[in-house]
Amino acid sequence: MGVTEELEQEEFYEHFKYVAHSGQEPLRVDKFLMNFIENATRNKVQQAARAGNVLVNEVPVKPNYKVKPNDVVRVVLAHPPHENLLVAEDIPLDIIFEDDQVIVVNKSAGMVVHPGHGNYSGTLVNGLIHHIENLPTNSNERPGLVHRIDKDTSGLLVVAKTEFAMAHLSKQFFDRTTERLYYALVWGNVEEEEGRIEGNIGRSLKNRLQMDVFPEGDFGKHAVTHFKVIERFNYVTLVQCKLETGRTHQIRAHFKHIGHTLFNDERYGGNTVLKGTTFTKYKQFVDNCFKVLPRQALHAKTLGFEHPTTKEFLRFNSEIPQDMLDCLAKWRSYTINQSE
Repeated sequence: MGVTEELEQEEFYEHFKYVAHSGQEPLRVDKFLMNFIENATRNKVQQAARAGNVLVNEVPVKPNYKVKPNDVVRVVLAHPPHENLLVAEDIPLDIIFEDDQVIVVNKSAGMVVHPGHGNYSGTLVNGLIHHIENLPTNSNERPGLVHRIDKDTSGLLVVAKTEFAMAHLSKQFFDRTTERLYYALVWGNVEEEEGRIEGNIGRSLKNRLQMDVFPEGDFGKHAVTHFKVIERFNYVTLVQCKLETGRTHQIRAHFKHIGHTLFNDERYGGNTVLKGTTFTKYKQFVDNCFKVLPRQALHAKTLGFEHPTTKEFLRFNSEIPQDMLDCLAKWRSYTINQSE
């Protein structure tokens, strides 16, 4: 009996499946999977491969197998991918609004929205299912969610409490009739007072944990971000962003694309000095700002949508969190001192 047949008999479940791009250069499968799976360690991937749980084109492979163009890579494990992930936890939630149809939450930075690889507890969903019984489930089996924001982005989310609300809100996000405003601190002095960034966004072909902009439209999904400058600090700029579309990492990818990576955005290279002087004193100042704001400088400040049953358009605002305010205060003081 082959290993694949044994896997089938033991009821292994597919956790991840990736198809290598047609331009994929030969790459060890353990490194390939680390580029895809967030928070995966090389040791864990290698252990999975040695146990026969990594399959390429339906054949188990060793960690040193070289992935080639169009290879289908699967990770299979002995438990369902969602098993034990949706556990109710008594997690404090900053609830801005709640009625029988929806709940609006102000998510703190550092909180993952839904359980997944490497984050099986302490997520917003774990807290929500403790707070509310029988949340409706979307197509990805994520209770109540009609949109999401990144782990290290703070701010507002709306959650559906009923099937009707989920369908109604999902259509609003699809039709782009919701209102979403973000505040972001970006590297560099943004020249225009306001502007529009347009360019398809898709998974990076070089780093699968990043999203890239494909301006020719030959890859990815259509994405548009509108922005206007709120305050300038010579080497960084505070901007307000209005989303016309809602793609993964949209603001982060779009601003990197135009040369203004988000401040302290580690994944996109914003956690180093990208603009400014070479003086040691300045570098120390930036490092102090990073310590005050140990995440990307992005906050989902305003959220508006039509209530599913009353049809009233609701708009909610959240205060910029203290870590971001402290960082802005440092830049404000630095800019004033430089001008004197």
